Amino acid sequence: MPKPASKAAKRPARKPPAKKGKAKRAAGAKQKAPASKPAGKKTSTARSRKARREDGAARTAQLVGAVLDDMKALDVRVLDVRHLTSVTDTMIVAGGRSDRHVRAIADALIEKCTAAGVRPLGVEGQESGEWVLVDLADVVVHVMLPRVRDFYKLESLWDMNARDAAAEL
Repeated sequence: MPKPASKAAKRPARKPPAKKGKAKRAAGAKQKAPASKPAGKKTSTARSRKARREDGAARTAQLVGAVLDDMKALDVRVLDVRHLTSVTDTMIVAGGRSDRHVRAIADALIEKCTAAGVRPLGVEGQESGEWVLVDLADVVVHVMLPRVRDFYKLESLWDMNARDAAAEL
C-alpha cells in the first residue's frame, strides 16, 4: 500500500520576498542624495543636550547642598571644575565632626539622591569613615574629617583661584 503524500509536497515552492527598493534600482531609477547640513554648524539638539546636562548638574548640586545643610556638614565648598577635567562638572568638599558623622552624611546623601532619581555611580571609603567619596556623575562629593581635609587640601588642588592667590603671596 502506497504512503500518502506529505503536506509539504503538495504546497508549491515559495520565492523569498524581494527587498523594497531593489526593483527600482534595477530598473535604473535615480536615488536622491541625503540632505546634508552646513559644515561646522551645531545642531539645536547638541545645544539642548548640553543645556540639559548643565541643568541636571545644577539640580544635583542644589540637592547635595540641601542634604549637606540638613546633616550639618562643616565648611562646605563648591568648586566648578568643568574647565579642569572632563570627569565631572562640580566638586563639593564638606567636613564632618567624627567618622560616624561623615558616614551619616554620606548615607543621607546617597538615600536622598537615590530617592530623587540621581543614582550614585560609586561610593568609596564608607567603611573607615575618614573620607567618603560619592560619585554622582556630574557632581562628585567628598565628605572628610577635618584632619584628613587639612592633610590632602583638595580645595587648593582643584580651585584655580585659590591656587593663583597662594602663588602671589
